[in-house]
Amino acid sequence: MKTLAIHNPATGTLIRELPCDDAASIAAKALAARSAQPAWAALPLAHRKDCIVRFRAAVVAELQALAATMTAETGKPISMSRNELNGLLGRIDFFLAEVDASTATQTVFHEGGMTEQIEHLPLGVVANISAWNYPWFVGCNVIIPALLTGNTVLYKPSEYATLTGLAIARLLHAAGVPLDVFVLCVGGAGVGTALQAQRIDGLFFTGSYATGAKIAQTLGPRMVKLQLELGGKDPTYVCEDADPAIAAASLADGAMYNTGQSCCSVERIYVHEKIFDAFVAAFLDTVRGFRVGDPMDDATYIGALTRSAQLDVLDAQVADAIAKGATLLTGGQRLPGNSYAPTVFTGVDHTMDLMVEESFGPVIGIQKVASDAEAVALMNDTRYGLTAGVFSPDEARARAVLAQVRAGSVYWNCCDRVSPRLPWSGYGDSGMGLTLSTYGIQTFTRPKAWHLRQA
Repeated sequence: MKTLAIHNPATGTLIRELPCDDAASIAAKALAARSAQPAWAALPLAHRKDCIVRFRAAVVAELQALAATMTAETGKPISMSRNELNGLLGRIDFFLAEVDASTATQTVFHEGGMTEQIEHLPLGVVANISAWNYPWFVGCNVIIPALLTGNTVLYKPSEYATLTGLAIARLLHAAGVPLDVFVLCVGGAGVGTALQAQRIDGLFFTGSYATGAKIAQTLGPRMVKLQLELGGKDPTYVCEDADPAIAAASLADGAMYNTGQSCCSVERIYVHEKIFDAFVAAFLDTVRGFRVGDPMDDATYIGALTRSAQLDVLDAQVADAIAKGATLLTGGQRLPGNSYAPTVFTGVDHTMDLMVEESFGPVIGIQKVASDAEAVALMNDTRYGLTAGVFSPDEARARAVLAQVRAGSVYWNCCDRVSPRLPWSGYGDSGMGLTLSTYGIQTFTRPKAWHLRQA
């Protein structure tokens, strides 16, 4: 049997080896999940909610240990691991509070003996191929509403966050979710491919555009419901009426938090020429204060990159920008412990990979613009469309700019923020479908239309 070796990215130390699933075991797990789904869906919603309430309590009870596990296998700074788990609690609370109303049968017409209703039925068997950068957030955005709405879940955590996946499975099963209702699938890309070959009713994937496109090609002809949460090259525009110091502090954090490994990290910044110099100076002051070090140290802000291959991507973007005339203000090199120095460029433009291709690391380019119109044109010059932001005291101006930008989420005077109350979606190569919000509960259901005429 093949095994999955899990290493600490900051030290290279082997943490654990796990047996991997193969095509035969995935087929058996999918069959078991299919068999278990009707009974799970037939249980009262209150029973399924009780399981999730117990799961939430277990997360609270083990939060410190769960954070340490996540940091050990991903390199995420320990303070940010705790932040993720604490933030998860609010998302669970939202799903628990909203699932009844979101899935209740609706009477939309009743007149002359004719009644029309919408019933929300579970999709059935949901496959979830999840991500490593926010394994609790991204995984539970799918797992919790899918289980609450009566689906069974085949869950493949990222091979870079499998220990966290094991913890999620352990806590759900201890909370009363049957083994065949929430099914852990362990392994790499081959396991994801095997999941796609099964009889499933929905596939929810978070990862790269390239992999998402392959999944769409595979499952599209089979009419399987797809939710593909892919990449981003998220822009922010700082207007000349903004406070440069306040905007710089917020955007430095938005660009570098989680070592820049967020789909909604700020990845390119456009600053009006009238405050450009002041903004850059304040931005550099903030970035130079970010501590790089041991992810287990509470004082560390920049941890290890989870995937060592991303170091090559960052090196290539830095070299390309320098070769094309950009000015490197700080950083630009690898550091011990699979880390990369916080890196800031000015003198950038859209001929440079840094400004058009996803970085997914602590690297940022800051470009000078002369007008709102120029900023909008540059913000839309991308194949992605996940998030975008504007800093200005003028709400009307910010709304006018953001209304023209193709992005699923937009921010005024903030950034890098995800709310359970709002849908998470994107344009273009950022993917299709959505999670979160009440829509993100209903996405795990199949509406059934009832036409009822009284005899």
